[in-house]
Amino acid sequence: MPKYLRIMKIIIDDKIPYIRGAFEGVAEVVYLPGSKTTPEIAKDADAIVTRTRTICNEKLLEGSSVKFIATATIGYDHIDTDYCEAAGIKWTNAPGCNSKSVEQYIASTLIVLAETRKLNLKDLCIGVVGVGNVGSKVARVCDLLGMKVLLNDPPRERAEGSAAFVSLKKIMDEADIITLHVPLNMKGEDATFHLGSGEFFSGLTRKPILINSCRGEVVETNAVKTALKKGLISGFVCDCWENEPDLDLELLAITEIATPHIAGYSKDGKATGTQMSVQAISQFFGLGLDNWQPSGVELPAIPVFELDGAGLREQEIISKAILHTYDIRNDDRDFRKDPAQFEQLRGDYPVRREFPAFTIQAKNIEEKTMEVLENMGFQIG
Repeated sequence: MPKYLRIMKIIIDDKIPYIRGAFEGVAEVVYLPGSKTTPEIAKDADAIVTRTRTICNEKLLEGSSVKFIATATIGYDHIDTDYCEAAGIKWTNAPGCNSKSVEQYIASTLIVLAETRKLNLKDLCIGVVGVGNVGSKVARVCDLLGMKVLLNDPPRERAEGSAAFVSLKKIMDEADIITLHVPLNMKGEDATFHLGSGEFFSGLTRKPILINSCRGEVVETNAVKTALKKGLISGFVCDCWENEPDLDLELLAITEIATPHIAGYSKDGKATGTQMSVQAISQFFGLGLDNWQPSGVELPAIPVFELDGAGLREQEIISKAILHTYDIRNDDRDFRKDPAQFEQLRGDYPVRREFPAFTIQAKNIEEKTMEVLENMGFQIG
């Protein structure tokens, strides 16, 4: 029996998948677009389940009865945590919920870059900046692809020692590709706001490709445009944009691969974020939904597929497997057709399942290559 005797009210972003029906038996539920959650709506709410489009700050929450905020996302910079602490409002995010999805996004990105530029990934060094739930999985898949991997994460280095980590300067000197997976921190010794600044770009040695799939404000728009025009970097892959959805169209035009903030948008990642949010609210309010799990996660169109490695190099075999699950070029193409549909492309994003949802029936593939695919998460039939 819930400890809240009156009917509680929960506001839920209507783009959060698999959540409808979760709370209806224990609460009044209001589904709204994230940008439509107003102080008037929140005034008598007990909880909010949100994504990044709802700014949870004093303007929204002052004078409300909100006691708990759950964001079904890894990032939580849309929550004014200092205000919430002062106001006695608890909050939670969903750390790691979409880490496998971003891993898949980066894997597809690397494979497409390798095909387009005729690169052997085993010859390249990649610098992973930010090695938390997401960055650690990205680093692992890069290692499986045979790349030299450099890790930079100052908070982890302070806590764990320097053995596994390098300075950002070393990555700036040695990496052929740099991929960013940091939270957005506006201040302090681990500030990441405009980490990709003019000073950063002018300090690069090898004219690397830069990938940003964490937060738009981590890379300064004008600085990266200048870096591309001056050849300080050889390419930019962008999923997260400053001021989105009102992104800089000049930057879009010169970006090598562009997507509308969907790196973490696999169905698996979304379902996990929803599950973590529902369970967190249940535990806080005593709703009896602590073991709730989403249902209805669609299967891939072709969950079992044949992979014939005859005459192919290992990278080509792995490429076929990865691109069968997700080809980033499709998202790039759809986005460039109409960038003004940024939010709609996110809200109506098609089914994308992660590697473990697929089973490979292998022919003419060496055992060591099969081990790589299995370690990536593919099922082997």
